[in-house]
Amino acid sequence: MVRICISAALALMLAPMAAQAAPCRLALLLALDVSSSVDPEEDRLQRGGLAAALRAPSVARAFFASDAPVTIAAYEWSGEAHQQIVLDWTVIDHPAALARAADVIGSSQRSESSQPTAMGHALRFGATLFDGAPACDARVIDMAGDGQNNEGFGPQTAYRAAQFSEITVNGLIVNAADFEGELGLIAFYKSQVLHGPGAFMVIASGFADFERAMRVKLIREVSPPALGAKTQPERPKG
Repeated sequence: MVRICISAALALMLAPMAAQAAPCRLALLLALDVSSSVDPEEDRLQRGGLAAALRAPSVARAFFASDAPVTIAAYEWSGEAHQQIVLDWTVIDHPAALARAADVIGSSQRSESSQPTAMGHALRFGATLFDGAPACDARVIDMAGDGQNNEGFGPQTAYRAAQFSEITVNGLIVNAADFEGELGLIAFYKSQVLHGPGAFMVIASGFADFERAMRVKLIREVSPPALGAKTQPERPKG
């Protein structure tokens, strides 16, 4: 009887430790474009759209579809030396953690508004942030933007670094230009930005559509398995 009681007590003590030891299935880094092409209202829609997408019940279900948690962080980027962490690495192991992360992003303030689009530098900065992330089965940078690289080196140069062999880069294109501009941006993301197994992109029809596009993207990224097969870019319905 004593052995049984001790064994039961030991099992209760070890249960929380076993839960904490569950591996992280995905480290997801969300990158927000705050270059000069993004005006204050567009930044509000982008930042608020990401926060709202994280609060969406469908996204929450995807986050908690596995016992192994997802950890997320977010940063904003623009010029060569202008990157700023918005949300440090946060393990999403409970709905309250997801809600807090959404609140931090939603209440954050833009740090820069007059810089060009240095996407290669932004990606290199993002890669260094994984040094502070928990050990996870997959690493993904979610690169949102409304324009092509126009300062410093481009994404393909960044991808030559060794750490990108273990990082997938997905894209969220914000199409706020004319049809010709849209085609150019899609081609740029396809050939220069998407990187790694299962990389994909989603298209938002302007910043007002950012929340919807981000919901689609997050569900695909965090649903087990985290990385799917590469597909054609999704266009908004209607």
